[in-house]
Amino acid sequence: MVPETPEPARRRHGAQLESALLTAAWDELVEVGYARLTMGSVAVRARTSEPVLYRRWANKDQLVLAAIEHHRKADPVAVPDTGTLRGDLLAHLTAVGETLSGFFGVVMAAACSGLLSDTGLTPSQIREQVMAAQRLPPVRTIYRRAHDRGELDLERVPAAVLAMPFDLVRHDLLMDMGPVRPARVRSIVDDLFLPLVRDHRTG
Repeated sequence: MVPETPEPARRRHGAQLESALLTAAWDELVEVGYARLTMGSVAVRARTSEPVLYRRWANKDQLVLAAIEHHRKADPVAVPDTGTLRGDLLAHLTAVGETLSGFFGVVMAAACSGLLSDTGLTPSQIREQVMAAQRLPPVRTIYRRAHDRGELDLERVPAAVLAMPFDLVRHDLLMDMGPVRPARVRSIVDDLFLPLVRDHRTG
């Protein structure tokens, strides 16, 4: 019996290659941490060469930040449609807490291991860089549905009020390094957010 000849590995190009590189960088960050991660170790994991990485990212700091953002975009939090603003917020904030708890742990570990000092960025700047791309669309979806149902008026509710539930959940994730407790989510929605928007309903 003639042994089968293995198929040659297919060369990756463009977006497929970049995605594979960023996935390898994230996996390396999770497994060995920021301090021990190198361009060489990521290249080995991605089965490529260091020049391939350097053609896209000037150093490991840029690579790590890109890997963090790529991982976050690849694992979006579902946007529920429960029929009410309260139900949507409770479900979405709970999902945010569960999905991002591990993510924030990896990011904070990287920050404490040298990412902040190496990049010169503040924690707030890193948060904005890796979270801005995914934060607004689901929030807008939830609030737009509530606006259409007459539960709030997007022209009257201050932007800071709309951002507050999500800012508080992210704060708790950073402080506790674990999923936000259900009682805390209910308190954010029922005790803090909804009373602020009751006077801003349409009609």
